[in-house]
Amino acid sequence: MIRKGDISVKKPEIVAPAGDFEKLRTAIEFGADAVYAGGEGFNLRMGASNLTLQEIGEAADWVHQRGRKIYIALNIFARNYHISGIRSYLKRLAAIPVDAVIISDPGVFLTMREIAPHVPIHLSTQANTTNAQSVEFWRRQGVKRVVLARELTLGEIREITDRSQIETEVFVHGAMCMSYSGRCLLSGFMANRHANLGDCSHSCRWHYVLKEEKRPLESYPIVEDESGTFILSSKDLCTIQYIPELFHAGVTAWKIEGRMKSPYYVAAVTRVYREALDRYCADPHTYVCDQRWLSELEKVSHREYGVGFFFGNQGYQSQTTHPGDRYLKEYDYLGTIQNVLPDDMAEVVVKNRISSNTPIEIMGRRLSEDFTQVLLDIRNEYHESIEVAQAGQKVLIKMSRPVEKYFMLRKCG
Repeated sequence: MIRKGDISVKKPEIVAPAGDFEKLRTAIEFGADAVYAGGEGFNLRMGASNLTLQEIGEAADWVHQRGRKIYIALNIFARNYHISGIRSYLKRLAAIPVDAVIISDPGVFLTMREIAPHVPIHLSTQANTTNAQSVEFWRRQGVKRVVLARELTLGEIREITDRSQIETEVFVHGAMCMSYSGRCLLSGFMANRHANLGDCSHSCRWHYVLKEEKRPLESYPIVEDESGTFILSSKDLCTIQYIPELFHAGVTAWKIEGRMKSPYYVAAVTRVYREALDRYCADPHTYVCDQRWLSELEKVSHREYGVGFFFGNQGYQSQTTHPGDRYLKEYDYLGTIQNVLPDDMAEVVVKNRISSNTPIEIMGRRLSEDFTQVLLDIRNEYHESIEVAQAGQKVLIKMSRPVEKYFMLRKCG
C-alpha cells in the first residue's frame, strides 16, 4: 500500500497467462500473484493446450497451497448451440474452488449466475468496457472485477477506477489486436476460423498486396518506406517504462497476455514485471526503470513494442513496420531444470537442441540469479557423455553455479 496524498493505493496483483499446467507452474514460480487459464472449450484461446476439468481441480489445489489465485476463462461470444454445453460444463466447474470465471457474453453470465452463483465473475476485456457507467452497470449485476478495454488511455483508466466500487484490471504486456478488444470478423471471413469463438487465424498479420482489376497477375506491395507498412498488424504492448503511472492508475490487477506463448516467455515477462512492481512499492521516491528490464523483454519472442492506447491513439506508431508476421527473437529457449542433483548436476527437460561447448545463459527466478557458462558436460539418462541433446530429451548438465528447480536455459540466437 502506497499513500498518494490522502488516498491509499493498493499494490496491484500480477496476473499471468497459463495455457497449460506447465505454464501455470512457471507463472507462479516466477512471481505471478494469479494465473488465468482456459478450460477445454468456450474460451478465446482454443489454440492453447488449455486445462481439463480434472487439471483445473489439480491446478486450483496447487495454486492455493502457494497462496495464489486461479481464474478460468469462459469468454467466447456464445451461439444458441453453445449454451447447453456451457450449462453442463459449469455444473462440473462449480464444484472446483476456482477464484473467478472470466466471462464476456451476457448469456453466459446469466447461465453462470444461475448454476454457480457462489463463483466470482470477472468481466473479460472482450466486453469492451470503456466508461465508469458501464462498470457500475456490471457491478449491479454482481460482477466482482472488470477487465477494462485495451483502447483506454491511462487518464481514462484513472478516472474509471476512481469512480468505481469494484475491482478493475488492465493488460500491461503482450499482443494487441487491430480490432476493438478482439471483436474481429476478418479471421472468419478469410479463413473460416472465428476469433470470437477462440479460433483466430491472425489474418491481420498476413502479407497483403494491391492488385488492379484488369491485371490480376500483377501485384504491388503496399509500402510506406523501405520496410513496408502493415496497417493491420499491431505492435505488442510493453509498459515496463511506466510502472509509476500504471500504479497510480489505481487498478486492482495487471494482466500479461500470452496463453499461447512458451513457458520461457511467461517466466521472462512475469519476473520482470514482478521485480519492477516490487521495487517501486519498496521505495517509490528513488525508483527508476532498470534498463535490464527492457533488455530482458527484448530476449523473448515478440513483435515491435509500443504503448498501446495508454497515451492516446498512436496512429501509425501503433503498427509494426516489420514485414509480415515476423517476430523479433534474440534468444532461443533451450530447456527447464526439472531436478537438482548432487555434484552440481541438473536434470534438464530439453525444449530445443542443445550442443556441448556452447555458451548459454541460466535464467533464475530473479535477474540477480542469472549467469552464463559454457556447456562442457552433457549426459544422457544413462549418464553417458553426449555432444548434442534434442528436444524432448531429459539430460544431465553440469552447472558452474548453484541452480534451482524451474530455472531455465537459453542462448543468444
